Amino acid sequence: MKTFAELKFPGRLIAVEGLDGSGKSTQIYLLKRWLQLQGLKVFFSEWNSSELVKSATSKGKKRELLTPTTFSLIHATDFADRYERQLVPLLRAGYIVLCDRYAFTAFARDTVRGCPPAWVRAIYSFAAMPDLTFFFKADLEVSLQRILDSRPELKFFEAGMDLRLSRDPYESFRVFQGRILEQYLAMSREFNFLEMDANQAIEAQQSVVRELVASRLNLSAFASPSS
Repeated sequence: MKTFAELKFPGRLIAVEGLDGSGKSTQIYLLKRWLQLQGLKVFFSEWNSSELVKSATSKGKKRELLTPTTFSLIHATDFADRYERQLVPLLRAGYIVLCDRYAFTAFARDTVRGCPPAWVRAIYSFAAMPDLTFFFKADLEVSLQRILDSRPELKFFEAGMDLRLSRDPYESFRVFQGRILEQYLAMSREFNFLEMDANQAIEAQQSVVRELVASRLNLSAFASPSS
């Protein structure tokens, strides 16, 4: 599978991946602000945010109606809608597109939920690969504590409670997210992820992220005409 650069798109796509609580969303937000302050053309897109399916996903989760297959297909629909309506047009227009999660999230989560790996990958076969993918590798206990620091309890699907791994949501989280971590580690080698030590301080991680982006992309090529 080719990257957008290899497909001769003028724009570049940067994705971040990691467990829930890994801090990846904070890092991509800080990267976005840094790029914007330089007057660059930047667009941000996050997982499960398409207006086309957002309400249906929310209702399905609240009622705990989603099977692993339904979960997989509804997220693939969300991704396909954003890919066609947002990502590709803006990459053709020469933007730096930042994605909080990409198809790799589905490769990991859906496989852990029992969907055939080849089937999941085939669903996303229309999508090109990111030009840079950062994988924020955090210890399970660090991820868990970060989530609990921000809200009082774990979410049902976040903890993998739909898989009946344990009646204890915290133990279920450890098992479920641990399995997802194994999938990410295998993909890291396959897709050449840029592995980040997500246990480090926010500022230290962001410094490395900026250095890697600046060294691998010609940032001046993405300057906004008004800057």
